[in-house]
Amino acid sequence: MTEGKIDLHLHTLASDGRLTPEELVRLAHERGVHRLAVTDHDTTDAVAAATAIGATLGVEVIAGVELGTDSASGDLHMLGLFLGYEDARFQATMARFRDGRIARAQETVAILNTLGCEITYERVREIAGEASIGRPHVARALLEAGYVQSMPEAFDVYLGDDKPANVPREKFNPVQAIELIHSVGGLAIVAHPSEGRGVTHQVPELAEAGLDGLECYYQGYDRERVESLVALARAHNLVPTGGSDFHGFPLSGHTEVVNWPGSVEIPPAILDELEARLANRYHFEQHVKDQLGEG
Repeated sequence: MTEGKIDLHLHTLASDGRLTPEELVRLAHERGVHRLAVTDHDTTDAVAAATAIGATLGVEVIAGVELGTDSASGDLHMLGLFLGYEDARFQATMARFRDGRIARAQETVAILNTLGCEITYERVREIAGEASIGRPHVARALLEAGYVQSMPEAFDVYLGDDKPANVPREKFNPVQAIELIHSVGGLAIVAHPSEGRGVTHQVPELAEAGLDGLECYYQGYDRERVESLVALARAHNLVPTGGSDFHGFPLSGHTEVVNWPGSVEIPPAILDELEARLANRYHFEQHVKDQLGEG
């Protein structure tokens, strides 16, 4: 059985986090995390470096990603874990999504300019550096220029899903995201299911489409919420996963960095369940290949 803390939802500056892969893994190690997943948005660029430093510290790093999808109830995020991420077709898809992020950031800045926020795309790009550009980089430009007093305020006033400077971008639907994750041997998990958007109502349909898990242990979820989500996951033969969703800055609705790596209590045995699911899929797929004479 897995021992020690686990955290299956973490971000680095490869997308919209504040820390390098090395800094993230060191911080997680300091906080008692033994196994973690790097799940940057639309990129796996941090995985190799995180894995390397993890090997020196005794921290196992799981290759992951977080994908945005358009669902029947709006925005739905899908985590992929245990990815064979070096696959060329998978990386081409990620590159296309990152290009979409650039166009989105440029349009967002243009809208903010019309709202009286005189920031530039060039400055947002500088803030992002080599990372996959995202809304948090725009939020930091707004904070730097004095138009907001905190990162959460930038989302609450300008950049949140229903706010004036939010710009939709190219996304998969959830079933396509599941298929993409499965195509590189990974497990697909619905991230931070929201009560208000009807995400949980889609779980039965997504389970039929091959969904593997539901993020039930998450920063800000009270015991009642966790128990409800775990029951929903179990009812549909899904693994109840969890993570801090650590970025290194406060998320909307929070006034401080409360979601440190390992700050969400997650039963370590969850990883055993995920690995058993992986093994079962491998054996099933191998059986199918053998039946077709492709083994």
